[in-house]
Amino acid sequence: MEIGTQIKKYRNEMGVSQEELAEKIYVTRQTISNWENEKSYPDIHSLLLLSSLFNVSLDQLIKGDIEIMKKEINKAEVAEFNRFSKIFSVLFIISIIVFVPLLAFLRIHGAIIWAILYLITLGFGIKVENLKKNNDLHTYKEIVAFSEGKCLDEIQKQREIGKRPYQAILKPLMGVAVGIIIAAVALTIII
Repeated sequence: MEIGTQIKKYRNEMGVSQEELAEKIYVTRQTISNWENEKSYPDIHSLLLLSSLFNVSLDQLIKGDIEIMKKEINKAEVAEFNRFSKIFSVLFIISIIVFVPLLAFLRIHGAIIWAILYLITLGFGIKVENLKKNNDLHTYKEIVAFSEGKCLDEIQKQREIGKRPYQAILKPLMGVAVGIIIAAVALTIII
């Protein structure tokens, strides 16, 4: 975090000791030391007092920290997206592979088991779609860049935005095609 460096810099510019600064913002000298050594982080009240005392904006005071926090949040979202995507992919492949054997050997019980597996798979698919929506991911290139923790540059982003209308048409058509195939296979096995 950069906040410790910023506090130390502004404190030295003012020519005050840790103890004098602590008295001015109603904390202990040890607290100032912990902030400057990045062992803890000031609460919002202390940040406001520091900002006022140093005569700088909050943005200037915590400038580096905001970027670090954004990167940490992004890393967490990327990790969650990758985890849910892997789970969804594995469940999707399993549901495709076991569909015919379950129907062939267990008939209605197999269909029930497959339906439960499908619903679980669908749940993870919805989680992945929500993450895609929250991060404005629509095309394959955008998804791959996000899963690698990268961002597309502005030109690439505009090119990908141009592809979105075509994908909006293809997604429902693919869903209908998959549904028809599953229904046809189920009917031939059951009959």
